[in-house]
This record gives sequence, structure tokens and C-alpha cells, in this order.
Amino acid sequence: MDVIVIGFGAAGACAAIEAADAGASVLVLDRFVGGGATALSGGVVYAGGGTEYQRAAGVDDSVDAMHDYLRLEVGSAVSDETLRRFCEQSADMIGWLEGNGVPFGSSLCPYKTSYPNDDYYLYYSGSETAGGFREAAKPAARGHRVKGPGTSGKLLFARLAAAARRRGVEVLPGTRATELVTDADGRVNGVRVRTLRDAPRWVRSAHRALGRYAAKPGIYVPVVRKALSRRAERLERRYAREDVLRAERGVVITAGGFIANRAMVREHAPAYRGGLALGTTADDGSGIRLGTAVGGATAMLDRVTAWRFVTPPSVFVRGLIVDAAGQRVIDESRYGAAVGEALITRHDAKGWLLVDDEIVKAAERTTRQEAQWFQWLQMLHMLRRGRVHGSSLADVANRAGIDPDGLQATVEAYNAAASTGAADPAGKPGEYVQALRTPPYSLLDISIKPSLSFPCPMLTLGGLVVDEHTGQVRDETGAPIAGLYAAGRSAAGICSRSYVSGLSLADCVFSGRRAGVHAARRDDKNENVF
Repeated sequence: MDVIVIGFGAAGACAAIEAADAGASVLVLDRFVGGGATALSGGVVYAGGGTEYQRAAGVDDSVDAMHDYLRLEVGSAVSDETLRRFCEQSADMIGWLEGNGVPFGSSLCPYKTSYPNDDYYLYYSGSETAGGFREAAKPAARGHRVKGPGTSGKLLFARLAAAARRRGVEVLPGTRATELVTDADGRVNGVRVRTLRDAPRWVRSAHRALGRYAAKPGIYVPVVRKALSRRAERLERRYAREDVLRAERGVVITAGGFIANRAMVREHAPAYRGGLALGTTADDGSGIRLGTAVGGATAMLDRVTAWRFVTPPSVFVRGLIVDAAGQRVIDESRYGAAVGEALITRHDAKGWLLVDDEIVKAAERTTRQEAQWFQWLQMLHMLRRGRVHGSSLADVANRAGIDPDGLQATVEAYNAAASTGAADPAGKPGEYVQALRTPPYSLLDISIKPSLSFPCPMLTLGGLVVDEHTGQVRDETGAPIAGLYAAGRSAAGICSRSYVSGLSLADCVFSGRRAGVHAARRDDKNENVF
């Protein structure tokens, strides 16, 4: 083979497609059957600058506006040159995906949400309209959700996988990459694997089923995932055989992050515990470790995104997120990952959403129209198991175990701003500000802790350091490692500093295409070709 791709999610599929289009023969390896975290995702691609679907929805956007917003989120994760190139290519990226069978839609969601229901496929998927952001960058809806029922990441992957196979890409499932092979000059030119390729059919079928159910519904029930994953490992130990597969031009690592590896999470991001590991068993850092074993450098392994959304219902954004001292945590209109980070890093992972009776009644009326089924369950948890209420602020604070004087002062300051039209103390935009005056008051527990009914999804964001023009892995000195590329969550990239919905999948497409086309060329030139 000319190019071997390790991992068959969105980044791997995009790398394979581009490598094949560049004239290379391509082999994709996957421990299970492909899909990875992509197939478990909501299928949202962050794109803007004037896409076809934005224009159809009447959304006014520009490359400059998209760049200005993402600059605030991305920070120094990538250079400004790379970020601008990403923004400039964004609209064409949607066209490229559509050309490979991925459907989108232009129905614009009219309410604040973490993820729209099946009526809407374009929405504000980050903090674009939050205080402090809209002043710095013109807001626009850039969350392009793949058009399909429910969470549509599975559809996104299925269409990309089919596009890869149409190009003659060979996929080898049931195969774990264990080591990169190098030649005398240190160039990566192959992969040592353990594969079930020649195992009995029943073994391959059982392994495939174990991987599928460990991914989902196993993602929601860790004990089930653990049990199924152990059975898959037993099959691998007994029936997998070692082989060495050669790659004449290059190897691309797209094996995901390491959220399923508790030891790595404890080592690099110990504060992030008690969440739902958003990925599969194969998101164990093995791809990153393959790269470091041949000298690859890593960056931002301490960056983990943890999502604590309070919407839908959209009316909940009018409440107040407070800590144990009764003080505001954050502008409630911020994206859920910003809320999660604030709770974990500054408030010992504890927080409550304060709402009054008017908001509770509005939530009960509107949630079904706004929510997917899992969001409806979240709202039920918040209003039932996660709720205490009282006839006064002091009463509800004492019942929840938070400081009543602090809560009283916080609400008074908030209500005063709401009544006078003054700026909200936490910077929440005026259209989301509503005085809390109608008892009984409720404190909804949004603390981050293990919970089946109200989980906090988490995803690792850092990875191997790559050249931002080619996707080639770099060593600790900054020198490129010949023949080795990385993309998606196996690499540090655009979303490694701060996550908003759709930015990881968009980065998988962007970085996967980049790595695939350069791996196929083999000349290792430091230049962008698409």
C-alpha cells in the first residue's frame, strides 16, 4: 500500500479520500469496524463565512467575522495563518462534504439550545451571542448539523465511509496497530498490527458486535462498556495474529483521543473526573502513543472539554448559575463547555441553576417542542431528582446547602440590573436577563459527578504536534518525522484550546484532508496544497 490510515472515524475517512484522490492506494485500519467518536456525535460541523445553507437561511456571515470569533475561542492552539485558512476554506468544506454524500439543511433554529430538534439543522452552536463575544465578533449561526433524525454523527460517518470505499480504499477491521515501523533512515514506512483478519467468522462477528454495543449503549453505562470491552480483548488475545503492513508513502494516525484511558486522564488532566467518556473503547490514547514512541511531540494533553448544558429548555438561560457561596459562576448564555470548565476549574465541580416558578412553568410547557429525547430526560432529572425548592431565597439556599446571604446578594444585584436595564453583573446579554421574583424558588443541581440521567460528556482535545501546513508529526525539536502524519483528536489542532459544537468534527475534516493529501505525495514539502 502507498498510505496506511490508523483509525476510521471522520478524520480517517477524510484522509483516506484525499489520499486516494491524489492517486495513492490506501488501507485503513480500525480496531473495531469504524465510526469512532464521530458516529457517537451529534454530527455538527462548524462552518461559516457564507455557506450555501447560511445564505439560504438569511444568515449574514463573513470570513472575517468567523475568524474574529474563533480567534477568541482558539487562542494560541494554532497560528493565526492556519485559523484564517480554516475559515477561508470553511464554506468549500461544506460543499466538499456534500459532494461526498453528506446532507445538510438550512432550517435555522430560533431558540437558544445545546442541540436542535429534528426541525432545525443550522444553529448558534457556540458562545457567539454571549456577552463579551458579540461585541468582539459579529455573531452568526455556524453549527451545520448533518440532516438526519436524532444525533446524526452516525450518518456523517456512514456517508464518508461509503465515499472512501467508492474510491477503492481498503478497510481492515478488527485490527489494532501496536507499533510503527521505520527504515534505516528513521522514516516511518509501515505498521505492526495484531489483526483478526484470518480469525474464524464467528470470532470476527462477535468482536464486531462487542465493539458496537460497548460504544452504544455502553457509552451511557460504564460498567456495561467495561464488561463488553474485556470480552473483546479476550478474543483479540486468543485469535489475533501479528503482521507487518507496509506503507510506501506514509502513515496517518487518526485514532482519536484518550478519554477512555483513565490513567492518561489522571496524568494529564486530573481535575476531569466523574464525566461520561465521549468516545469508544479505542479512544485510549494508543494513536498518540504510537507517535510518541518514534519521537513525536505532544501538546495540550491537559485540555479536556466537559459539557454542562442547561438548555433546552431555552428559558433556563434566564436563570442564574451559582456556586456553594451563592455567587455567579458564569454568563449563563455561554456554551456548555465554558460552563463545565468554569465549574471544574474554579468551583470544585459544584454548581446550581437558580430559577423561579415562572421559569419552571415555562420550561414544563416548552421543553418537549425544543428537545431531543435525551434532552427531555435531562430536564426531567433537573426538575425532579436534581431539584430543591423553597418559599424564599433563604429557604431554598438552606435546603441546597449553599450560603443564603451570598445567594440573596447575587439575586438582588441581578434583579436590579434587570429592572433598570443596566448591564448584567456577569455580562449576560439583555435578551436573556429576567428578574427572579416569583416564588417558590428552585435550585437545580448541575454539579459534575457520575450520573446516568444527567451525565457530563467529556472529550480530550490535545495530541501529537503536527506541521500546520502538512499534518506531518514533529519531534521535540520541531523537526518533521518522515512518513508520519496525524489528524483529528490524535493531533493538536484548531479545537484543542476551546471546544464549541461542531469545531472538533470540522477540524477532523480539515486536518484529515490535509494529512491525507500530503501523505500521498511523499515529498514531505512544507506547503499547503488545498
